[in-house]
Amino acid sequence: MQKLSVAIVHPNLGIGGAERLVVDTALSLQQRGHRVVIYTMHHDPAHCFEETRDGTLDVRVVRSWLIPESVNGRLHILCTVLRSLGMARRVATDREQYDVVFVDQLSAPIPLLKYAHAHILFYCHFPDYLQAPHTTLWQRLYRAPFDLLEELTTGEADQIVVNSKFTQSTFRNAFPRLSVVPRVLPPAINLAAYDTTPPADDPAVAMLRMPRQSVLSINRFERKKNIVLAIDALALLQNRSDLCLVVAGGWDVRVPENIEYLHELDAHARSLGLSTRTVAPRSASSQALKLLPSNYVRVPAFADDVKTTDSVDVLFVPSFSESQRAHLLATARCVVYTPINEHLGIVPLEAMGMRVPVVAADSGGPCETVVHGKTGYLCQPRAEDFSSAISRIISMSEDQRSEMGRAGRERVETEFALDAYATKLEGIISDMIQYPTTVSAIFGVLMTLFIICTSAVIFLCARYL
Repeated sequence: MQKLSVAIVHPNLGIGGAERLVVDTALSLQQRGHRVVIYTMHHDPAHCFEETRDGTLDVRVVRSWLIPESVNGRLHILCTVLRSLGMARRVATDREQYDVVFVDQLSAPIPLLKYAHAHILFYCHFPDYLQAPHTTLWQRLYRAPFDLLEELTTGEADQIVVNSKFTQSTFRNAFPRLSVVPRVLPPAINLAAYDTTPPADDPAVAMLRMPRQSVLSINRFERKKNIVLAIDALALLQNRSDLCLVVAGGWDVRVPENIEYLHELDAHARSLGLSTRTVAPRSASSQALKLLPSNYVRVPAFADDVKTTDSVDVLFVPSFSESQRAHLLATARCVVYTPINEHLGIVPLEAMGMRVPVVAADSGGPCETVVHGKTGYLCQPRAEDFSSAISRIISMSEDQRSEMGRAGRERVETEFALDAYATKLEGIISDMIQYPTTVSAIFGVLMTLFIICTSAVIFLCARYL
């Protein structure tokens, strides 16, 4: 395939499954000789993947000084869309000419990005409007223009791909006006990034060493991730005195839900009689520390100064580092994945890639990744079922657990390895660039409609909020 210049556009380059996809996409294309640049509206070197801060990848942050991330904690989607248009303008007017623009998560900037005269590939993790609340009349009125904008701008892409067959079927039902059937391109696991041994003298890793066996949950601290299910399952285990549930995941001081949900989970665990502790992010500011549960502990300067965690039932690790992730996956007896109807879920793939059995909800994407009884167990999202599956894995002999781990690793190597992902992606791009791309006249109509609706929303907010 000819060598291409590729721009990847992603709203917030933090730590999460979507961000891991962006990083691995850039790495896979770069390794095959393509020129890759990542554009984003936010990138915090203290809260990101290593490849985005160590010079491996070219990351360009496009900040909007005029448009805030929210207005008094509200209007997040409005501000995000407006800021994304500024980022799209930067890409479209950049001196570098791109052959392909890989747009991730947010479709709003696609019509403007077409002025870069590049082919647009849109990666849809899940329709955004299905994840937003539409309960009250105000919510429905507020979301209406954005829901329409999402559908129309998504249809402007030259090629649409989704992460799973589950998302593919959901996409077709969610966007009935679009006749296109998106292609399925599951995310990949860069196994080389996981097959590393964290430094023995890293105090952030030493904080996680414990005599107990660990059951690991990795998710952003969001309510839709249903992490409470993992805590309830642990509380039901009869012989849990030798177990510690480690709840690790993305935690951002700029996201109120992250802060609130961590406190809710800590309080819920303690209400069940479970002891808890929170390991503060190593780079946490004094202001960020005030937002953590009061029982937090800081990472000391030296590993020898680390306090023991052997009496803890639940250990929270918000905004964990990559070395901490590597240690947690390497030492976990099993990984529990609690979201219901998750689009795909990168965590089960990470666990299987590290030869760790998985317990996941029997719905959505995990049904396409976890092989029940072979690489882990798929359960109904009930505490009793999860507790039973965890108990089954914990009570396995070392040979039985190793065999399940080997099966998981083989599945990832065969179906979800980075090289296989790169080959599929290059094939999709090759098919796409055979046809000319055009700048659609619908752009002006869409933007006019959006500006009118935006003005109406701002007026209503100013009048009634």
